[in-house]
Amino acid sequence: MRASIRKQFSVIFISLMAGTVFLCLIVNHMFLGTYYRESKIEILKEAYATIEQAAANDSFGSEEFGYNLNQICSSYNITICIMDANSQTKYVSINGGQELERRLYAYLFGFIADEYRVIEQETDYQIRVSGPESAEYLELYGRLESGISFVMRTPVESIRESAKLANRFFAYVGLFGAVLGGLIIWLVSRRITRPILELSRISEQMVKLDFEAKYHGKGKSEIDQLGENINKLSVSLEQAISDLKTANLQLQQDIARKEEIDEMRREFLANVSHELKTPIALIRGYAEGLKEGVSDDPESREFYCDVIMDEASKMNVMVKSLMTLDQLESGKDAVSMERFDIVLLIRNYLQSAEILAKQNDITVKMEDYPPIYVWADELKTEEVFMNYFSNAVHYCQDERIIDVSLQTSDGKVRISVFNTGNPIPEDAVEHIWEKFYKVDKARTREYGGSGVGLSIVKAIMEAMGQAYGVQNYDNGVLFWFELETVQ
Repeated sequence: MRASIRKQFSVIFISLMAGTVFLCLIVNHMFLGTYYRESKIEILKEAYATIEQAAANDSFGSEEFGYNLNQICSSYNITICIMDANSQTKYVSINGGQELERRLYAYLFGFIADEYRVIEQETDYQIRVSGPESAEYLELYGRLESGISFVMRTPVESIRESAKLANRFFAYVGLFGAVLGGLIIWLVSRRITRPILELSRISEQMVKLDFEAKYHGKGKSEIDQLGENINKLSVSLEQAISDLKTANLQLQQDIARKEEIDEMRREFLANVSHELKTPIALIRGYAEGLKEGVSDDPESREFYCDVIMDEASKMNVMVKSLMTLDQLESGKDAVSMERFDIVLLIRNYLQSAEILAKQNDITVKMEDYPPIYVWADELKTEEVFMNYFSNAVHYCQDERIIDVSLQTSDGKVRISVFNTGNPIPEDAVEHIWEKFYKVDKARTREYGGSGVGLSIVKAIMEAMGQAYGVQNYDNGVLFWFELETVQ
């Protein structure tokens, strides 16, 4: 492409120059001789006008008259002879005037035998071509009313030779000029085509979405202005593509998030429907039994009513848990950070849950700790501990021990709740924080768990920006969470 642009540019200009030189040579060859002859005729007429004026003023003998004719004769290779009415010579040019004097006598006495051809006829003179073709002359012969006779001539061959010489010289000069001009154009074209090639290279990189290349021309020509516009276009395209990629990435994330939300919504509805199906069926079945009088004794009716109330209570707990979880995940239930003693909060809760532990024959252990002040949401922290403790109560087995411990380190306190029993299966550990996930569905159903307690823990801890987790042991499971201590 580089050679093509430069070659085409050079060929066009060299061809134009060579064509111009060739056209000039043709015009010269066809018309230069005629132009020279017409120029000679005009000079002869100029000499005639000088003679006519001298005759009118009778100044043939003056120095000015002789000087003017001598200038014409020497400058234009013209021979002149002038005689008065008495055939006395008034002027004879020094370049062959004697021969012309004899020719004028011959004209006056009518015994000239040379052939001639008249090309212009006026009252006082004739312009004719005389002599053989190999030695033709352009001649002006005339006689004034005052009796002054004159003849002047110039060789035609000199005109032809001058035209040939001029054409030959012009051909040489034209050829040299064409070669020199072609060389100059070839060199100059590189400077002209270089920015075009640079713009082409930049455009090729832009096609490949590479916008690093920039045009660095410093001129003010149209090409430089085009380069500046391409630079601006490159910046605009790069910004537009960047914005488009950003928007596309955001759109993909939004689509993925929407699909995730839709999946979560479908899963949520399926889980809620499944969780509510059993208590609703029980409530309906026992209510229909009461209505139909399946058992008339007071104890059976009381049992039926207790089942209905128990199932309704479980549904109420589930709905409240779901509402709490929804508020936490949607950000409607904002975290309120405050300073409080975490040791005091745990001891107060354990004291209130003492009856629950005794009912399940569970021993609760906790060492004596000094006050540990933390920054957190007190109510939500209590709900986290409550979920851990109630979960430990329901899954406590074997030695039936729950051990609550606190460890401080690097501005953090870790609260741990350990219960003896079976470890959580490894394939279930990563799922226990999901809504409605139950490791042992039969046991969860037995104590009325909704399967959202640990999901609430996850939402609360993430809202407060603190860590939480679970750890299996051979003889039980430990759940923990961390809070920031007051320095």
